[in-house]
Amino acid sequence: MSERVTDTFAFIIHPIHPKRDVSRKFPLLGKVLTEKQVDFLSAYFPPVYISEITGARSQSTGREIKGWFIACPFTPKRMLELPVAHVYDKITASARKGEQLGAKIVGLGAFTSVVGDAGRTIADRLAVPVTTGDSYTIAIAVEAVRQAAAQMHIPLGTAKAAVVGATGAIGSVCAEILADDVAELVIVGRRDAALDAVQARCAGKKAQIIASTDLNTIYDADLILTVTSAVDAIIFPKHLKPGAVVCDVARPRDVSVRVAQERDDVLVIEGGMVEVPGAVDFHFDFGFPKGKAFACMAETMALAMEGRYEDYSIGKSLTAAQANEIAAIAGRHGFRLAGFRSFERAVTDDHILQVLERAHTTRRTWSPLGA
Repeated sequence: MSERVTDTFAFIIHPIHPKRDVSRKFPLLGKVLTEKQVDFLSAYFPPVYISEITGARSQSTGREIKGWFIACPFTPKRMLELPVAHVYDKITASARKGEQLGAKIVGLGAFTSVVGDAGRTIADRLAVPVTTGDSYTIAIAVEAVRQAAAQMHIPLGTAKAAVVGATGAIGSVCAEILADDVAELVIVGRRDAALDAVQARCAGKKAQIIASTDLNTIYDADLILTVTSAVDAIIFPKHLKPGAVVCDVARPRDVSVRVAQERDDVLVIEGGMVEVPGAVDFHFDFGFPKGKAFACMAETMALAMEGRYEDYSIGKSLTAAQANEIAAIAGRHGFRLAGFRSFERAVTDDHILQVLERAHTTRRTWSPLGA
């Protein structure tokens, strides 16, 4: 007789690429509706039960957890267009559906973790705790940058790095951590005052800090971590020098698909895939290989494995200590960085070798003016 699963969670997802993501659950609707129709109708859809998540098991305790995917029907575009109170109501309704299923903690995915006050209002409305998963997202993103730098033969100690979206909750902590790794760090944001606060946060660390509101300042960077809340791509081929590594943590992506099409001399990776311990089955294809998850999902699951049912990673003032703590918790239970993906395809050793070879050639002639 199998043990009764008592540690449970729910994770809120939502369509990012409307037609494609709706098709994952409702193939016919995804086929017949246009993207504009999905955007419009999303305001009127109720929360949608997607699947049960089974088989995740802690390596340290051997205990299994169970969870559920619930879809908040709003697209990022709709979340920005609609009154924030209306968006809160829909996210709350989605989270309560998870509560009703038996979840003891709820994770907010993608834009549901960004909108408004980054989970605080949602947490206040629920009987169970909430996390955005942002602390483990930070830890995995920084680890991904470090590993990618090693594979691209970029010495961290002498590298120039950049964080785009450095004034956000995730970006500011990533900047603080990377400032101890690299020689020079460019922090990019939209407001000078907010950049001043991040620069002060990074003061006294190894890196020389340069603050800028101009995205073109990332061109000289060897390593770029980007995590804005933009709805459309902001980083294009002209912004990147040959041999650069770009870690795109944002959803929707900050990096244009044109980079994949036109720049075979740079390495673009997503924020890092996380391997989930045990024989996890999400019973839903969200675009990752079997047994892998986004870091924000993994944080929610790790907290359930830990039995730590309290609000975590909510609000817009996260800390490096939180990122380190959840990394230790997740590592103890068996979660780990498990390779890279780029535009929904696995990054192989051969691909990295090809990027290195192309970068060696294009460095001699390439100019941003020619992009």
